[in-house]
Amino acid sequence: MGAGKTLKTEAIVLRSIRYSEADRILHLYTAKRGRVGAIAKGARRPKSRFGGRLEPFFRLDLLLHEGRGELLTVTQANTVDGYPHLRSSGPGLSAGARACDAVLRLLDSAEPNPPAYNLLCRYLALLDESSGDAPASLATALSFRLKLTLAAGFSPELASCTRCGEADHLVGFSGAAGGVVCAACEAGSFPLSEDAHRFMVEAIAKPLAEAPVAGDAELRQVERAVGETLEHHAHVQLRAAA
Repeated sequence: MGAGKTLKTEAIVLRSIRYSEADRILHLYTAKRGRVGAIAKGARRPKSRFGGRLEPFFRLDLLLHEGRGELLTVTQANTVDGYPHLRSSGPGLSAGARACDAVLRLLDSAEPNPPAYNLLCRYLALLDESSGDAPASLATALSFRLKLTLAAGFSPELASCTRCGEADHLVGFSGAAGGVVCAACEAGSFPLSEDAHRFMVEAIAKPLAEAPVAGDAELRQVERAVGETLEHHAHVQLRAAA
């Protein structure tokens, strides 16, 4: 294969694209290198050594050859977890796709981010453990987004007014300002209820499996707060959470 380095790492397949007659291009989120692109040559041949494991949501142990091109080359792939129950659930597939899409849009650095990698693995595992409509839980999906926003360095300010520092009477949220605002500074913000604010604080603090409870109206406020924060500060637009 010529000169070059070999990278051994765990990775989640975020996206898998057919390429040429028999290959696949992969968008990977890796434990050791952050987000990378790779090519798996011959992966679509019937007797490929990769089998069907180079599909989205697979958690893999990979050997990647790093040559001169932008894409690394997959030379070996072993399954760590295929999340089979997730794959047999329509809501699970949709939730997993939205999570991988969020990672793809928000984390484009080729630098390791262990909190982000571990969070994605945990969320896919939770979806795999769930059944019925549970994988589509908006509360869990938004808890994942809030934690991912924190891991990416764009977490909104929730402790005090982003504009004046007031810790009380927090009544609104400003994506442009990057957090909650008080009654005196609410111009240009949208209303954020006390329950929505509480949800955001608890979702960041609690384990993903213990996502707090909130009503649909409050969760929509949370989704808007996360979305506007990322639009203004990360220049990223995410798909609807559910």
